[in-house]
Amino acid sequence: MRLFFTALMFYTRLPVPKHIDHSADALNRSTMFFPLIGWIIGAIGVGTYWLSSVLFPPAYLPILFSMVATVWATGAFHEDGFADVCDGFGGGWNKTQILTIMKDSRLGTYGTIGLGLLLAVKFFALQSMLTVEAFSPTLVLKYIAAHSLSRLTATTVIRALPYAREDLESKAKPIAQGITTGQLVVAALFGLAPLLALVALTGIWIYLTFLIPLALVRWRLIGFFRKWLGGYTGDCLGATQQLAEVIIYLSFVSLLWVSV
Repeated sequence: MRLFFTALMFYTRLPVPKHIDHSADALNRSTMFFPLIGWIIGAIGVGTYWLSSVLFPPAYLPILFSMVATVWATGAFHEDGFADVCDGFGGGWNKTQILTIMKDSRLGTYGTIGLGLLLAVKFFALQSMLTVEAFSPTLVLKYIAAHSLSRLTATTVIRALPYAREDLESKAKPIAQGITTGQLVVAALFGLAPLLALVALTGIWIYLTFLIPLALVRWRLIGFFRKWLGGYTGDCLGATQQLAEVIIYLSFVSLLWVSV
C-alpha cells in the first residue's frame, strides 16, 4: 500500500496519506503501479463524462469536462512531457540541445502546435467513441483500458532503454534505476486487465489486436529515443503515454467505423 500511494503521489495530484514520503527507492519500486494509476484516472474521466452527460447535452461538453478532469487529476504531467518532446526534438539538432530544450519550462512553437493537435485528436476520438453507444460497463472498460495500456506502454520504455540524463536532473530521476522483471510483470497485469475484462464481457476478441499498433508505436518511439538521446527521459515517458492513449481511442473508433 505504501508503494501504491507513493505512485499515486508521484503520477497524480490526488491526496495521499501524510506519512507517504519522497523516498527515491520507494518511488523507483512504485513504477509497477503506473498502469494501476491508469485505472483511477480512467475512472475519474469516464465518471466525469457520465455526470456531465446527466447535467448537459451529450457530445461536446461532457467530453471536454472529462478531458479537463483527467488533466486536473494528473496535473498535466504527461501532456507537459509530450509538449516538451515536441519542442526538444523539433528545435534541437543533437542530444545536448534536445535535452536542454526539454528541460526549459517555457513552451515553444513546436510544443504548442503539437499539444494542440494531440488534444484535438483526443477530443474528436473520444467524441466518436463515447457518443455512439449508451453509457455501460463496456464503455467504462474502454475508457479505463486506454489509460492503463498507455501507461503500461510507457513503463516498458523504462525497461528497454537507459536513462538519458547523466546528471539525473529531471522529473524522472526517481525511476531512472529501471524496472525489474517482476515489477514489469505486475505492471503488465494491471495494464492488460481492463482490456482482458472487456474481451471477456463482450466476447469481441479483436480488441486484443489493438496491442499491435501499440507495439508498433512503442517500437518506433524506442528507436527514435535511442537514436537521438541514447535513452529516455521523463518527458519521453509522458509523450509515450499520450500517444499510446490516443492510439487506443483511435483503434476503438476505427473498429466502430468498420463494423457499421
